[in-house]
Amino acid sequence: MHQTANEHAPSEFQRHMNKLLATAVPAFGLGATPAFAQPTDILNASYDIARELFEAENAAYAATGATVTINQSHAGSSAQARAVLEGSAADVVTFNQVTDIQKLVEGGFVSADWATQFPNNAAPFYSFPAFSVRAGNPKAIKDWGDLAADGVQVIFPNPKTSGNGRYTYLAARASGE
Repeated sequence: MHQTANEHAPSEFQRHMNKLLATAVPAFGLGATPAFAQPTDILNASYDIARELFEAENAAYAATGATVTINQSHAGSSAQARAVLEGSAADVVTFNQVTDIQKLVEGGFVSADWATQFPNNAAPFYSFPAFSVRAGNPKAIKDWGDLAADGVQVIFPNPKTSGNGRYTYLAARASGE
């Protein structure tokens, strides 16, 4: 397959990821590494939904000739925060909820002003809920209000254990206001 030079150029997200990794290792460094030692691998404790994103981004990062290997640990955002508080040797955390990073602030792992140390208050991207409907969309669901129609059943993640569950309920509530 023929590839152009642009296909090898890092995407804007990859450039932001490289900057994040360059600053996140010292900022979120949760292990005690001597200042003169250069890490050969780091652990990114991330929420589940980002697994495929980071697999692709980590491979692209490795293709640049980087000498640091990025290992991944994936679970729910809150579960990852608890794991770090209980001793997981994460070097970088990528969570989908501020409340989980706040737990790390309260535990003394992250500085209280962590968000101000990154562009966009540490929110590199945004995601939006999507509706999955039966083939052919027989109930013609197009918007949040359609979910309240007779005969429509919804499945939401548990908002007590899922960041996406919280966001789904907040989005549904906001759509009714």
